[in-house]
Amino acid sequence: MTATIARDELKTRLDAGEPITLIEALPEEYYRKAHLPGARLLPHDRVDELAPALLPDKDAVIVVYCANLPCPNSAIAAERLAELGYAAVLEYAEGKQDWIDAGYPVERGAAAA
Repeated sequence: MTATIARDELKTRLDAGEPITLIEALPEEYYRKAHLPGARLLPHDRVDELAPALLPDKDAVIVVYCANLPCPNSAIAAERLAELGYAAVLEYAEGKQDWIDAGYPVERGAAAA
């Protein structure tokens, strides 16, 4: 089981400028509607295919999230990243809905290439 990170800790670490790679583990249509600032798109069912190019540093701190607690995508993606040898994977299990409910900003639009 992957370690988790709470919203307030994540926000504090991001505000402090810590080098954290945010990963949204939802399909692109949901990413386009809203994603955490700076998040990269990595659908849970494409981790094996996309992670090597998207996440070249296996020692980087990676925070994976999806829609909300009932959504399993972030857990699936985080577990797979850990299996692939990523050493510092955290799951923000409450996800995007929790972030929005707290009044924190989101970005909209397509994923960066």
